[in-house]
Amino acid sequence: MLTPNTDDPALTAALAAHALSPLDGRYAKLAAPLRDHLSEWGLMKRRILVEAEWLIFLADEPGIAELRALGEEEQRIVRRLASEFDDEAMAAIKAHESRTNHDLKAVELYMRDRLTEAGLGETTNFLHFACTSEDVNNLSYALVLRDGVTEVWRPALVELIELVEAMAGDASALPMLSLTHGQPATPTTFGKEMAVFAARLRRQLGLLDGQEYLGKLNGAVGTYAAHLSAYPELAWDDLSRRFVESLGLTWAPLTTQIEAHDWIGELFGAIARANGIVLDLDRDMWSYVSRRYLRQRVVPGEVGSSTMPHKVNPIAFENAEANAGLSTAIATHMATTLATSRLQRDLSDSSLLRNCGAVVGHSLLALKSTARGLRTVEVDPAAMERDLEQAWEVLAEAVQTVMRKNGSEDPYEQVKKVVRGRAIDEAAIRELIEGADLPAEDRERLLAMTPGSYVGLAPQLARLDPGS
Repeated sequence: MLTPNTDDPALTAALAAHALSPLDGRYAKLAAPLRDHLSEWGLMKRRILVEAEWLIFLADEPGIAELRALGEEEQRIVRRLASEFDDEAMAAIKAHESRTNHDLKAVELYMRDRLTEAGLGETTNFLHFACTSEDVNNLSYALVLRDGVTEVWRPALVELIELVEAMAGDASALPMLSLTHGQPATPTTFGKEMAVFAARLRRQLGLLDGQEYLGKLNGAVGTYAAHLSAYPELAWDDLSRRFVESLGLTWAPLTTQIEAHDWIGELFGAIARANGIVLDLDRDMWSYVSRRYLRQRVVPGEVGSSTMPHKVNPIAFENAEANAGLSTAIATHMATTLATSRLQRDLSDSSLLRNCGAVVGHSLLALKSTARGLRTVEVDPAAMERDLEQAWEVLAEAVQTVMRKNGSEDPYEQVKKVVRGRAIDEAAIRELIEGADLPAEDRERLLAMTPGSYVGLAPQLARLDPGS
């Protein structure tokens, strides 16, 4: 994406239109918080961080006498290569890469240059010491995914959940006709249906919070051969574990040249499940708008149709549906494909992993678009009541159930003959109840029912704590 030096939003949008991906074009503003993490820039910054921390870690190891310990200020100098990483540093790395055609080697050369300039040239032989590129890359991808998901994607999911929960609470007792198979069914409340989505998303959030982000540092094919050739007396597996865990990651003790990426499949599976629930929510909201159970707020100046001036379209839910589906499609392909690697290593994962940002980015758009859609709608109790008043047949369930309780002969068939496939009004239901052989107390309770009152425990269920 071109980065314009302008405050003109129209010019910014025009320049962004050159982007191949809408994440860096049309939706660049919404996806922007992920750029520090899941862009190539973010990955390069984490590569420098891993290389810097590995150098400091080795310098602190007494068994490596050839590398002196670094003082506090020297450690700060090394760490600033990552903490102060900027576009100028990125350009310098890209200049090295244009010659080496190897992005990890370019990182090493860049760091050698900067450390030599800072008077730490004698340490540079231990940059990338005993590492294969994948040692640095797998740790860097774990860091960018961990940070992008936990710092950007997760808060957006929490925001959406809280919005859905608030709507569930506000409409906990608002009766609404259910539709199963698209046909009138036992009434519910709008709040209870929203609470279902909130509970489902809360569960996925809990599973996601248990996600492990794995990493390894064990050499060319996972045997520590190079490490032991230089320092055979050191317990390199323990040093590897300590280093990986120092980055806040979970150590993978047994790998080929690559960490197996199974955890990425698990993470993307969690994101895909959340996408599926969000997509389900979007489609239901779209349907409620279509049935006019939800009113959309009119935004002055906006256009819904180029030819029909009256239109206010539920585009936020439709946008979210598209992005949730796209995220899941990429996530599913990556999860299944990353799980395989020919023999000790092939490079098919390298290009795939560069699309991690697309998985999280499109999912982030879905979360934000859904939240935006929910903020622009409000319930219409009158529309819900109108539908309920035209669906007295839904009380047939209650009638046949009470008849069962009182021993009526084949009550289901008796009621079905009267109501199946017909629009039944209040008078017809009352006639059915009064003609049934029922105790007076049960008959009076049924006669007092309306479609709007036949909601069971829905109001209480809408207020359930999903964690209880």
